[in-house]
Amino acid sequence: MQEISTQTNNKDIRKQNARDSYRAAVHRSRNLPRFKRISWVTWIITLGTIAIWCFTAYQVALAAGARNAHDILMNVLSGAQDADVLIRYGAKDNDLIKMGQYWRFITPIFLHANILHVGLNMLNFLILGVVIERLFGHSRFLLVYLITGVVSAIASFYFAPNDISVGASGAIFGLVGAYSIFVFLHRRAFPRGGIPGLIWLLFVIGINLSIGFFIPDVDNFAHVGGLLSGCLLGWLFSPRYVLLPGEGNMKLVDVHSLARRWPLALLTILGTLLLAILALNLTGG
Repeated sequence: MQEISTQTNNKDIRKQNARDSYRAAVHRSRNLPRFKRISWVTWIITLGTIAIWCFTAYQVALAAGARNAHDILMNVLSGAQDADVLIRYGAKDNDLIKMGQYWRFITPIFLHANILHVGLNMLNFLILGVVIERLFGHSRFLLVYLITGVVSAIASFYFAPNDISVGASGAIFGLVGAYSIFVFLHRRAFPRGGIPGLIWLLFVIGINLSIGFFIPDVDNFAHVGGLLSGCLLGWLFSPRYVLLPGEGNMKLVDVHSLARRWPLALLTILGTLLLAILALNLTGG
């Protein structure tokens, strides 16, 4: 009887800890000055990515022979693509990467093929980013986005060597992975142990991955690479608050913050570089 009571008490404590951590993460941004509450990284990336697409779309229209505003607009709305233009400005191209243009592991995140591509990606990113950036904070959010974006490009480089690829979808899958781990770590704070929410996230991930099997030119290797790396980064860096002694009393502290885990963040960046080097060596780069 005493053992059962102890187990029940421990379960209640873990549940309360999860609830406290979840509340602290959700309300973190509300305690910041108004200027810092804005999801600046999300908005800057969104607007910057759209601006880059506008520039490349203009270049595609010029390459197609458009010479006035009407022709350029019609070319843009038609969804016309030009691989040469995208390659010129940073698309993932294995041959060029092997020639030393390693920056192409990063630049594809900010390039898109057409108006539908950039529109869907930035809409998804904006919806997710505003929420996740408030939970994770600006620096952690940017770390997850960039690292998972690079890992998705590395995955595409290794598993889809003949494809020319662009797009932020790998990094967006990374954010979904990181958020899924946040929900998992705080599952006791949700009704029925968070199982319905986790099932829903798995369903959304499955639907989005399955699209790649029916629509041509969708790089599922990049998506899976972004998702798996996002799950790993979520495990390492997603907010997790615990009670620690501080100034004479106990206070909730985010033990996964970058201020506490900056050596791990540096190792993560180094590990990503090593992964790129490994991919290059295995493909003869």
